[in-house]
Amino acid sequence: MSYNTELASESPRSRKTRRPSAKLVVFVWILLIGAGGVSAYLYSNHLKESMMQQLNANWQIKADELKADYTAQLSALNSEVSNLQNKVETFNELLEFTKDNTTNKSDNSNKLYTQLNEVKKQLAELQKKMDLLK
Repeated sequence: MSYNTELASESPRSRKTRRPSAKLVVFVWILLIGAGGVSAYLYSNHLKESMMQQLNANWQIKADELKADYTAQLSALNSEVSNLQNKVETFNELLEFTKDNTTNKSDNSNKLYTQLNEVKKQLAELQKKMDLLK
């Protein structure tokens, strides 16, 4: 039987040199911890950036919806104001006509004044609503 004498002849010192030194282990752990910290920092910045982009996109969509709604309401009020303005002008013409054609016994002009005042009140209310929307 032959025995391998090389293994038996190794000194205990050479076995210790095969194991990694404590300094090397500590250095590797520090590198791993640092890499983990840097990775966590970069990932959190990436998440923050993507959230900001998503929030900006959502905000832009909502702003566009509000703008469209505001524009629709404003155009509806403008059409109502123009209709009332036309009615006021018509009533003014009728009033002038009745003033010219009435006698002291007729009370038609008071009715037209009342109608004209009602239309003016409605016009004023619509103007206030339009000013609030602006």
